[in-house]
Amino acid sequence: MNRNGKKIALLAAVFLGAAAFAGARLLAGEESSGLPPAAAAAMRAINPENLRAHVRFLSHDLLEGRGTGARGGEIAAEYIATQFALAGLKPGGDNGSFLQKVPMMGVQTLPETTFTLQPAAGAPLALKLLEDYVTGDQTQRPSSEIDAPVVFVGFGIHAPEYNWDDFKGLDLRGKVLVMFVAEPASDDPKFFKGKALTYYGRWTYKFEEAARRGAVAALIIHRTDLASYGWEVVRNSWGGEHSYLERDATPVLQAASWISWDVAKKLVAFGGHDLDKLFASAQSRDFKPIELPVRLKAHIASKLRPFVSTNVLAYLPGADPARRSEAVFFTAHYDHFGINPDLPGDKIFNGAMDNATGCGILLEMARVYGSLGTPPARSVYFAAVTAEEQGLLGSEFLGKHAPLARGKIALDLNFDNVPPLGDPGEVEVSGAERTTFFPQVEETAKEFGLANKPDPRPEAGHYYRSDHFSLARVGVPGFSVNQGVKFAGHPAEWGLAQAKDYVDHRYHQPSDEYKPEMDFSGTAKIARFGFALGWKAATLPSLPAWLPGDEFETARKESQKP
Repeated sequence: MNRNGKKIALLAAVFLGAAAFAGARLLAGEESSGLPPAAAAAMRAINPENLRAHVRFLSHDLLEGRGTGARGGEIAAEYIATQFALAGLKPGGDNGSFLQKVPMMGVQTLPETTFTLQPAAGAPLALKLLEDYVTGDQTQRPSSEIDAPVVFVGFGIHAPEYNWDDFKGLDLRGKVLVMFVAEPASDDPKFFKGKALTYYGRWTYKFEEAARRGAVAALIIHRTDLASYGWEVVRNSWGGEHSYLERDATPVLQAASWISWDVAKKLVAFGGHDLDKLFASAQSRDFKPIELPVRLKAHIASKLRPFVSTNVLAYLPGADPARRSEAVFFTAHYDHFGINPDLPGDKIFNGAMDNATGCGILLEMARVYGSLGTPPARSVYFAAVTAEEQGLLGSEFLGKHAPLARGKIALDLNFDNVPPLGDPGEVEVSGAERTTFFPQVEETAKEFGLANKPDPRPEAGHYYRSDHFSLARVGVPGFSVNQGVKFAGHPAEWGLAQAKDYVDHRYHQPSDEYKPEMDFSGTAKIARFGFALGWKAATLPSLPAWLPGDEFETARKESQKP
């Protein structure tokens, strides 16, 4: 343990001391979940007060919001590495350490950035940064200039499997593309998966596709009901420094941007169009791109900061020499948005629920797995990843630079924003049904007395918004493990109201803070559920796979070729 690790361990003792005296409090009625006695005992030792202590520390003002590449984020990484060491796990990072270096570039859009819409006839419209639009220069240059025509491209999607093409062969090189967030509305599960959002609806896909087609900029039109969050989330997410992985040959945009609904109305009105009518026409396969009589004139000024962030990796070697080279992964992101000095009042994005809770689960599972006398057959990896809030960057790097062959990673179980609301009666594992591991998920849920409920808001596209997705893209079966909306002593409406209140008032806001009244008993139950899933995946006779026809099946097969 290095000097920094010792300092963090000493500081953490203040927070963990209370949990140590509290002892393990078990949830009544929990079963052994089909695990061998030693594993069942370790699972039951998961302590809600340890979870509380981890969350309280990681979301404390001293950690300054755990910004990517900032001091608070580095403290969080050292704290997590120290906890992994105390658990007796082996380092899984670079050069025999717990840290995997992730080279990055911080890009902060400066106030002197300007966006002006210049119609062919009439007065120009100057937009206000953060109020009317947000933008980031993916080229990682200090400044970029844009003077380019604007093309409205519907939802900005090319999906051959659904016979959908918003571009219709139009040459879009050097253009500015305007598109709606989300994807065409559908109740047909065979068409864009019905109400469930696919990756085509995510902003990351839209920026990627625009860049692939040679566009210089993309303007995503925000609408709260379609995005599943308000403009303040967009502003907070993009208003400070935005991080990128080191540049490679992948095409990028000079201005990856969002614009408000009101600005979009004015933009399309320059061409005599009504935005609501365009939204209706964009629902059709017959939609064709519309070249608007307007140019975007922009100056994007950026402050650049090259830095190295870290993923924190540890592992428990498997007991079976024949399967020790295979592994189950547990993941959670530790980063949040740091400090925004321009905000009035509270400026620290503490990120208590998002995602100190997931980190607490990861650390507590690492502790009890590390206590096992005999580990499961396959190895078990614990990965606390960086830069999730910047676009799943830490997990993307992990997927590309995994500590073992991707084809030998059995499963990724991810924990992200697990609300400490009490004893859950349901579990949500959206995406598990796409894997051959789903029968074990259903079996384990029954053993825990948990109803396996589908995502109540599939249109929000939660599957594509957390770190398991990065591993899925390289073929690893994975999904996040979370609670549903039904809690003991409350109707489902109460749980839905809690979720809505969080999104409206705390999600990606400084108000996401630790509160002493938080009830971690249910968070511990989800941790135990995850422990049981991980043990079963680590002892299955064969590796889990994606179901035939799934979008990630090809990547899995490619990763397992000799």
